[in-house]
Amino acid sequence: MRRRTAPTPPAESAPGTRPLRADAERNRQRLIAAARELFARRGLGVTLDDIAHHAGVGVGTAYRRFANREALVEAVFEDQAQALIARAEHALNHADPWDGLAQFFQASARHFAEDRGLREVLLHGTHGRTRMAALRERLAPAVSALLVRAQEDGRLRDDVEATDFPLIQLMLGVVTEHSREVAPELWQRYATLILDGLRAERTAPTPLPHRALDLDEFDQTMARHHSS
Repeated sequence: MRRRTAPTPPAESAPGTRPLRADAERNRQRLIAAARELFARRGLGVTLDDIAHHAGVGVGTAYRRFANREALVEAVFEDQAQALIARAEHALNHADPWDGLAQFFQASARHFAEDRGLREVLLHGTHGRTRMAALRERLAPAVSALLVRAQEDGRLRDDVEATDFPLIQLMLGVVTEHSREVAPELWQRYATLILDGLRAERTAPTPLPHRALDLDEFDQTMARHHSS
């Protein structure tokens, strides 16, 4: 007569295979929410241990849900990257090539201003080397097509290149990082100045949507810059 053995408890499934147990899925969502908040504020240098602490779960739980920080980066930013690509592709169908480019420029600048992690994952290209890399490869030609379309319409300077776009967004990101506590919308002033500079021709300057910093605000911003 064969001896019966006790059944082995089912193991927690990895994301993307079978559905997780309810408590495991709750922990996964808590980790994603915590990572989204920390990445947005502090960038991708945040550790998985920091994220676990912020989520209120054990470090071991974090590593069971995500093998490493790269996996968590992709879980956090894939939807946002997809949304940005959709915006670029939608802008290509705008009736006015310049307005389509300008609207995408402003929308992406806001995304990058409000989320340091998104800016780093899409513009630096050093994190998320699988799915995020594929998304970056989709975003780049869409942005290039927006630029070419506006140039062919005679509205965008013909010496602007596709590689200028991410560098300009990084410049705006630096403004955002150092003025966030003083004037969080200051980046809009410089985005407008840059767009005016990108125009092939204009009859008058575009009104700036944000005032310049006063001397006290400027000193606070620069103090933040030197302490970072």
